Amino acid sequence: MKKLASLIVASVILAGTTMNILAAETAAPVVETQIPKANSLDELLATVKIARTADSALNKKRIQEFRSARNRQKTLLNNALAEEKRQERRTDQLKATYDANELKLATMDESLKLKSANLGEMFGVVRQVALDTSQRLVGSTISAQYPGREVFLDELGARKELPTIKELQKLWVSLQTEMTQSGKIVTFDGDVILGDGTKKKTTVTRVGVFNLLSDAGYVVYNQEIGEMQELVRQPEEVATVNGFLSAGSGVSELAVDPSRGSLLRLLTQKKTNEERYHQGGVVGYVITALLAIGLIITFERIISLTATGSKIKKQAKSSTPGNNPLGRIMAVYQANQDLSTDDLELKLDEAVLKETPKIERGVNIIKVLAAVSPLLGLLGTVTGMIATFQSITLFGTGDPKLMAGGISTALMTTVLGLISAIPLIFLHAIVSGKSKSMVHVLEEQSTGLLAEHAEKGA
Repeated sequence: MKKLASLIVASVILAGTTMNILAAETAAPVVETQIPKANSLDELLATVKIARTADSALNKKRIQEFRSARNRQKTLLNNALAEEKRQERRTDQLKATYDANELKLATMDESLKLKSANLGEMFGVVRQVALDTSQRLVGSTISAQYPGREVFLDELGARKELPTIKELQKLWVSLQTEMTQSGKIVTFDGDVILGDGTKKKTTVTRVGVFNLLSDAGYVVYNQEIGEMQELVRQPEEVATVNGFLSAGSGVSELAVDPSRGSLLRLLTQKKTNEERYHQGGVVGYVITALLAIGLIITFERIISLTATGSKIKKQAKSSTPGNNPLGRIMAVYQANQDLSTDDLELKLDEAVLKETPKIERGVNIIKVLAAVSPLLGLLGTVTGMIATFQSITLFGTGDPKLMAGGISTALMTTVLGLISAIPLIFLHAIVSGKSKSMVHVLEEQSTGLLAEHAEKGA
């Protein structure tokens, strides 16, 4: 039993030794010790002694390595603690410096506020003046000659820092330039956008801040695109432009636009007389046709009555009947001289009545045309107002342009009716007066012939 117990203890010791050796081998390489195989208890005892000796050497080596590693870790820990203390001291220094700088900045900020109290108000004024001047220069006619002046002013107006002396001087120069150039008439070369969209290099004359003139007439400055544009339609005052440009010296007439182009753009939308006439529509064309017919009849009657009147005057001086109203009445008288006075009077009255329709032909037509023309104008007025009320019904009264077409048609037909009626009334009076005077002459001559016949009979 004792031998069996000794064998078991030796086996356990050998197993522990073997495990330590394996652990040591995984931690660090060691020199392997050859353990002989035990065939008896004595050999087993010897083997255990050998294993104990190897395990003792391995443990010593591991202890030595552990102590060495412990020393290195202690050194690293000491270094880390020293670095921590150094960083803590540096943190305390930085915090002290930060607090000192905060106090210094607060003191300097208060000092800045005190020193810039008056400058702050000036800075607000400078920003406002810069922005106002920029808006004025953008729409100024002078910018056509000096473009890009508003860029600096926009930057100055949007800036949050105090302006420098040079910037204030530049602002003053911009204001002074605008004031100085507003009183000058200058000629310069620039690109002008024509009506078809193309650009043309031409000579432009600038009249202060009011007008831009070229050989083609008025030119306007478009602030949205920063270019000069030729008007689509020149106003009636373009004749004064040519006279102004051709005048070498002295005083010359020129229409000035104080709105810097706005009035000129509105004048381009002004309708011509021809466009206004066509606004009358079909009713306007009918009124024009009636006026033309009335004028033709009037001129024909005036020419005819004038020629007939001259023939009657010649016939009144001659006793030989001719081919004219008075000559035909005299022929009737000469053919019926043997009749009594009453019968001859009837013959002469009949002859006068035959000549009267020829003389008064067309006079009533002129009168009718003069009366119908304003009625047609009234018809066009009613038609135009109906169209206006339809527009109001559909779209309301928010946009007056929707009603302008119908109102224009209404007014233009009224104007055309009056233009047609007024001259026709005067011409009717002229033609009617001439015809009545000629009928009066015929009646007078026939009465004279009757008086002569009565004297002969007595």
